[in-house]
Amino acid sequence: MDTVLTAKDAATPQAAPRVEYKKGICGICPAGCYETIKLVDGKLESIKPVKGHPMGILCTRGAYSNEIIYSEDRLKYPMKRVGERGSGKFERISWDEALDGIAAKIKALAAEHGPESIANYFGRGSFDISLNNIFAVRRMHNACSNIFFPLGSPNTFGAGSLCYVSYGILAPMTTFGKPEKMLSIDYEHSNLIVVWGGNPPTDSPPFKWKQLLAARRRGSKVIVIDHVRTETGKIADEWVPIRPGTDGALALAMINVVIEEGLYDKEFCDNWTVGFDELRQYVKEFTPEKAAQITWVPAETIRRLAREIAATQGVGFCSYTGLEYTNSGVQNIRATFILMAITGNFDQPGAWCFRMPAPPSVTRNVIEAPKGKPPIGADTYPLFCEMTDTAHALELPRAILEGDPYAVKALVICGAAMMISFPQPELWRRCLEKLDLVVVIDRFLSIDAPHADYLLPATTLYENEGYMAYPFGHVQYRERIIEPLGEARSDVVTFIELAKRLGYGHLYPQNEREVVDWVLKDGFVEPREFRSNPDGFPTPKKEMQYRKWEKGLLRGDKKPGFPTPSGKYEIASTSLARHGHDPLPKYTEPKEGPISTPELLGEFPLVLNSGLRLQSTYRSQHLNILGLLKLQDKPQVWMHPRDAAPRGINQGDRVYVTTRRGRVPFYANVTEDIVRGAVECNVGGGGPQQKKEWREANTNHLTDHDNRDPISGFPVFKALLCNVEKDHAYDPPAVERKAENAGANGRTQSNGKH
Repeated sequence: MDTVLTAKDAATPQAAPRVEYKKGICGICPAGCYETIKLVDGKLESIKPVKGHPMGILCTRGAYSNEIIYSEDRLKYPMKRVGERGSGKFERISWDEALDGIAAKIKALAAEHGPESIANYFGRGSFDISLNNIFAVRRMHNACSNIFFPLGSPNTFGAGSLCYVSYGILAPMTTFGKPEKMLSIDYEHSNLIVVWGGNPPTDSPPFKWKQLLAARRRGSKVIVIDHVRTETGKIADEWVPIRPGTDGALALAMINVVIEEGLYDKEFCDNWTVGFDELRQYVKEFTPEKAAQITWVPAETIRRLAREIAATQGVGFCSYTGLEYTNSGVQNIRATFILMAITGNFDQPGAWCFRMPAPPSVTRNVIEAPKGKPPIGADTYPLFCEMTDTAHALELPRAILEGDPYAVKALVICGAAMMISFPQPELWRRCLEKLDLVVVIDRFLSIDAPHADYLLPATTLYENEGYMAYPFGHVQYRERIIEPLGEARSDVVTFIELAKRLGYGHLYPQNEREVVDWVLKDGFVEPREFRSNPDGFPTPKKEMQYRKWEKGLLRGDKKPGFPTPSGKYEIASTSLARHGHDPLPKYTEPKEGPISTPELLGEFPLVLNSGLRLQSTYRSQHLNILGLLKLQDKPQVWMHPRDAAPRGINQGDRVYVTTRRGRVPFYANVTEDIVRGAVECNVGGGGPQQKKEWREANTNHLTDHDNRDPISGFPVFKALLCNVEKDHAYDPPAVERKAENAGANGRTQSNGKH
């Protein structure tokens, strides 16, 4: 029977939408920005930052929360593979079927091959503090999990195998005995800020950016050392372009000038360091003239920078992960630390300072790694495994494909895309195909997902109950803003339920609410009060003191000095020497580069750099979100006009970037905001749900699995050789041609990070 709509029906007023505003923590990434959230009929519509709150920040990705949450691409139900591995054929099953099946397979494999054959990998999509602190590993605070420690497996892998650990743990721990998270820049008193290896606007959250801009307004000078002119570089007083991978040589040359001209802090160097005399001898070979040939930074610029840093009181050193990805990444970073320390710009007013000692604001559920077989990678990168209590993922293919030092048979992947993150995706595809069990936990279909036996749908953090504990001293309740979509679950609940089925669920809280209660059990605020105050609570703070090594504020025994084996600032590192590495901050020329392999320059004359961060993506995430794609719809390769012109390449042209390992299509961004002779490729492409142009552009087809830093094991992402050639067969759509003709040739986008 047909339905007839009468005039009376048409005039019937519709119920007004129910609009609600509430304060809450953004749920797109784990940064914890604080927002006023607009809900319409229970659905999140928009967010805006809460003014006056220290985390009242809204980034580009957060502004598109609605589109990300309600994307048609979201995984909403557990699924089990029914086709060949890699075919992407799955059937929907219940959560009980999925978890029971996973637990049964894990138990069977552990019984047959040993518990060490079971492993997990945690990527950047798993950095929820609620998850990390309940499944805590002692020395590592994210990108890992203790979920299989009670089973007897030491093999927790994560993004720390190729990100942050060199800068955040290995370099600082081997130099002054504390991890990077225990320090912060005293921006309020900085007179000069040197940004080297970072770009604060693209941090998650961009908290340092707010502080840097405030210091800039107050009159602080800003110098940026980077191969690209980033957003920070555009507001800086000076941009110093440098050849990627050679930052250590630049730092050593500046140290040379500082020592030769007597500009160093003699009292600190004589009384609080070990290795200064050896350093003095080593840096003699790094004259500014020699360093200029290596780094492409003029000798006079090197001298001027060294003198300015040494002469200025209150130099803030702002860095991040950009210096990690070359053959001497750890040592290059140490060289920059040492430069700041010997010029009197360490734990001094305006400098990079140790945070004041304070009890932890929340309790971590640390479970010790099992004794017995060492984690994968302990034989090749022992310092990494020792200082993180984790396994090293770059050695995982050796274990899976060769059974060396023993076989890994099962891998649970949480919030990651391994075939995009690591060099040579085909190698990782072969690994996934050989495993007896692969589980993927994610919000969207990742590049790894078609190879999984089980797919488990994850929530956004908007759909979870939890908390935030910020490094600057603030804790805050994460209220569930919306109900989970479909049958998606928080990662916390998924692993709690898996632990129960593996026989040790009693080691963890039993649900999200208990998680919040548990982490606050030794804290300064009661759970009821915590939940009732959405703005959160500042943690107790002590008045800042400087030069803490003189006052016994750094060591566990309260004695003056540093928490290092020698008790001093280790220019010559005891820990590095113990593991067979050079104790001094030795510079190693990139293994593949214009100096080491000049025979390759005829075919590959450009220096390849990758990893530039975009405001519209979060690593490989969000390249299927149409609103964010409007900001940059194609993967770009940045190149200087004087490198583009001889190749006939213009702005927007489709090009191929080629190395000895592969060939990948990109779209040219011809700009003077990059040093001549180097190119910068966007990363994150390759996912099955991404826009076609991004889907074709997996940068890691260009990189080298075996070319690494011998200390950290990190792959060399930022100092390889390549060529760029125009795709003469490409005929852009008419609409695209029209847009390009209307725009200015050479326009740039400055949202990078190296």
